[in-house]
Amino acid sequence: MGNRATFVIAGPDGYTRHRSSHGAVALDLDLLAGPEVLLPYLRAHAPDDSWYPDDMVEAGVLADPVRRLLLVFVWEGPAASLRTRAAGLELLRLAWPGWEVRWLYDGQSGLRAHLGLPPQEPDADVYPGPALEPDDEELADPDPLVAVVTVGTDRCHVLADINDHPVEEGPALPARLRNAPDHGRHRLRADAGIHVDPVRRRVGWWLNTARAHARTVEQRWPGWTVEFWEDRWEEHARASGGRFAPPAPDRGAALADVRAQALRRWAGPRADARARLAVGLPHATVGHGFAPAVTEGQAAAARAAVERAYAAAIGI
Repeated sequence: MGNRATFVIAGPDGYTRHRSSHGAVALDLDLLAGPEVLLPYLRAHAPDDSWYPDDMVEAGVLADPVRRLLLVFVWEGPAASLRTRAAGLELLRLAWPGWEVRWLYDGQSGLRAHLGLPPQEPDADVYPGPALEPDDEELADPDPLVAVVTVGTDRCHVLADINDHPVEEGPALPARLRNAPDHGRHRLRADAGIHVDPVRRRVGWWLNTARAHARTVEQRWPGWTVEFWEDRWEEHARASGGRFAPPAPDRGAALADVRAQALRRWAGPRADARARLAVGLPHATVGHGFAPAVTEGQAAAARAAVERAYAAAIGI
């Protein structure tokens, strides 16, 4: 199993694409190293002449040094957690001063659209997460991997956020959950959510991560009005009448948390992962989708960029 990521470096003469079979993990922390460290690091990954399927890519970056534009999405990490997302994106923008930083809510399909490439066909099959009981152990986690579904004025269901977003199920969603456990209210954090108003035939949905083809999901709800709230979970809280009411993020604590994670990520040099595997497994076929080496100098420069961004965020 990999954690696929796509890295694109764009410019006036076109773009180059680089593969990473495992680069989705901690990509948001890698990006906090800033452009001076990250652009050479991304370019050092193996070149790629093909595209992974959109719905299999867990993270991606498009960096355009001429336009000073950074497009990014991840499925996990501090930028994908309601508790630390705002802080992570704030530090990211400060770590890339003078750049326009945008989140790609539609993942690789949005990245390809930016490049003017034709869309891939969305997967017709949908695999929503199962409904959880109110005492499920996942809900004890400070960052539970859940999606909250509120229906009308009196139902609140919580699903494991392990597969497709509930909005992708279309109008069959409220019927499927009719006999699912009703949580009454969800006062914990969540990764995603949807409010369904069957009377007005309106849907609003949000997420902290990305879903391929998110901008066309209304096609799965013919005859309904569908509003995409991007990562604005507050819209869900208002629409649900308080049945979804997570704690507001603590900005100071979240900034400190993301800073600490980024400093650990860039604590020192890293060996070339492919070379290390090739030495340890001399008779095995080792692919090229592994991270390149990081030198002590690169790690030190990355830590300095993280500290500058944090200092700017807290006003030092």
